[in-house]
Amino acid sequence: YYTSTPGSCNFETQDREWTTVCGLTQDITDDFDWNISNSAVTGQTGPHIDHTPGKGRSFLYVNSSAQKEGNRARITTTKFFPARLGVCRVRFWFWMFASRQTGVLKVYTAEEHGMDILMWSSGRNEGNKW
Repeated sequence: YYTSTPGSCNFETQDREWTTVCGLTQDITDDFDWNISNSAVTGQTGPHIDHTPGKGRSFLYVNSSAQKEGNRARITTTKFFPARLGVCRVRFWFWMFASRQTGVLKVYTAEEHGMDILMWSSGRNEGNKW
């Protein structure tokens, strides 16, 4: 579900469309899409649990096994985040574990004139953990 914190979502959407509930949209110009899942679906190729304590099990994932180098899966927020004085923090959890097809996970901010600014990136094996 979605909380009052802008962009905050745990993906426990109770059969409602996660993109709508979480204020996200799939980029129609990319090569493949993000999906919502849980450990029962991803099996041996994904995490066994999500990062939240309690009963939460859902998370977003991309299946990179059928992709070729250079393909992109991209989601964006549907709402602008208001400018603030001081520091703005982006917090997220990710799981990138050994796979030949593991790509690069990147986080961008888009400034008001549409320029994407790379804020964070990882393309390495981060271990079997969130």
